[in-house]
Amino acid sequence: MIAESGHYALVLALALALIQSIVPLIGARLNDAALMNVARSTALAQLLFVGASFTALVTLHVASDFSVANVYENSHSMKPLIYKITGVWGNHEGSMLLWVSILALFGGLVALFGNNLPLSLRAHVLAVQAWVASAFYLFILVTSNPFLRIANPPLEGRDLNPVLQDIGLAVHPPMLYLGYVGFSISFSFAIAALMEGRIDAAWARWVRPWTLMAWIFLTLGIAMGSYWAYYELGWGGWWFWDPVENASLMPWLAGTALLHSALVMEKRNALKVWTILLSILTFSLSLLGTFLVRSGVLTSVHAFASDPTRGVFILLILCVFIGGSLSLYAARASSLKQGGLFAPISREGALVLNNLFLTTACATVLVGTLYPLALEVLTGEKISVGAPFFNLTFGPLFVPLLIAVPFGPLLAWKRGDILGAAQRLIAAGIGALLVLALVWAWTRGGSALAAPAIALAVFVILGSVSDLVERAGLFRVPFGTAMRRARGLPRSAWGTSLAHAGLGVALIGIVCETTWNSEYIGTMKPDDVAKVAGYELKLDGLFQRQGPNFREMIAEFAVSRDGDKVSVMTPSKRSFTTRGSSTTEAALLTSGASQLYVSLGDVTAEGAIAVRIYHKPLVLLIWWGPVLMALGGVLSLSDRRLRVGAPKPARAQQRLQPAE
Repeated sequence: MIAESGHYALVLALALALIQSIVPLIGARLNDAALMNVARSTALAQLLFVGASFTALVTLHVASDFSVANVYENSHSMKPLIYKITGVWGNHEGSMLLWVSILALFGGLVALFGNNLPLSLRAHVLAVQAWVASAFYLFILVTSNPFLRIANPPLEGRDLNPVLQDIGLAVHPPMLYLGYVGFSISFSFAIAALMEGRIDAAWARWVRPWTLMAWIFLTLGIAMGSYWAYYELGWGGWWFWDPVENASLMPWLAGTALLHSALVMEKRNALKVWTILLSILTFSLSLLGTFLVRSGVLTSVHAFASDPTRGVFILLILCVFIGGSLSLYAARASSLKQGGLFAPISREGALVLNNLFLTTACATVLVGTLYPLALEVLTGEKISVGAPFFNLTFGPLFVPLLIAVPFGPLLAWKRGDILGAAQRLIAAGIGALLVLALVWAWTRGGSALAAPAIALAVFVILGSVSDLVERAGLFRVPFGTAMRRARGLPRSAWGTSLAHAGLGVALIGIVCETTWNSEYIGTMKPDDVAKVAGYELKLDGLFQRQGPNFREMIAEFAVSRDGDKVSVMTPSKRSFTTRGSSTTEAALLTSGASQLYVSLGDVTAEGAIAVRIYHKPLVLLIWWGPVLMALGGVLSLSDRRLRVGAPKPARAQQRLQPAE
């Protein structure tokens, strides 16, 4: 009965989405407030029903109801409770239900906190959200119903893919989807603006908080996915330029450009056409990522679906929404005047440069990801575009971008003084040169570009601090006065500095890990000792342990340094009999931001075991950087001027003003 109730709730959500997609538009056409307000009530009701449907699927998984095909294919009665819950979205059908649930959640949030929006604009935004929702409800109900019953229920399930039975799965997909789907709000605002033919700086202020929220979640989702791959797959790598990884990186790059472009539009009423286009492209890239994962065109640990029918259905959705939105953009964009003018050397100019490099990097990743797929479709030839291509094309685009990052906040709007900004960055430049000299003096081996890259990262970090120092007047006014000024700075200023500093922190981690990584790969027997980066790891022995739904072989390593015992590391290898597969559980020993990493391979006929041991200097900075960036985003989002639930304007009848 629970499965039927969940399915029925999903059908009702589709019906509500169809009402929401039509009635408010009629109300906007007739200027009927009652009909336009239907969007708000249907969005909240839709959230209620899709939430009930998702809760029903979670309940079925927790209860191990193997009469439901989705539960049978992806669960096991002996599986720990946490993985029964996370297994709901560890498969195609469940993950798509999570996708539409988050879509409904964002629509509900606009309905709840969008009282400060003009009524017509809110009606159009929620109607566009309903169009997207209706398409994906149909996709789920027609091709990916998670509530299908099995005529003769089996006694036990097939279990979840062992690689996905990890706590990272509890965080990574929901975070990623909150980012992917969150950009649908920016898309809906853009389409609504094009439909009304009216857009101004107020529009940018309304759309920025939603864009920033999606960007924060996508940043954390990508970082969590990277860390999950790092410790779960047993290779010690944190980014593989996998096509599905690229599918999440592309909307992040476009979304970052959109955030900066919307800032120019809000402050200077400029870049209107470009901001609208970025809003469309960012969500279009999110839809493209959904297609790549769900269509079966990719073979990846991330890809669940392999049914061509699903691929064709999603491809149709892509064509309708991407093609339709770009057609509407082409028809209406010419009527939108760009607005304020600015000199090339200005804060607007710096943000335009930022957009140029970010969108070019995004295009590079798009070409490298889709070219092999297109070539295979056209010629049948299979090629691989891997790390060398992306490193040689993506990396150089970020060097000038990182050099420009500290200058942007120090330049004035409309017309800036590049020499004045450079003077205020002298301390940051000197600090970067000192770090360059120290790295060259203290390190041996590795790439000649490593030291300049670290110096550039330090320049970005110190440059972000310089902006705060300049705003507070530190060293120019009494210390107490400077502290009061610092406390009085807008949270968005602190958020910007933290986000920029996070970029530099991540770059330091990337350079150090890839340049000075040490490794030992070989076979070991009990009492053998391996030496890596000054550490000695002695294999004390191997033993077996029975888990809830797996059998585990554990190796115990005694770790010492300079004769002193440091710790004991216990990597393991788990065998899941139901699935007939195994996973590697790496052991990690953290020292500051560096880690010692041990993973196991297979046991040889002689009783030795294959071992991979890595020392990864400052590797944790790779993920601390994105966390710092997300924290900066949260600070900016909490700024009174950007709060989603901003007070309603005094004149409730206020409308967006048409562009001149």
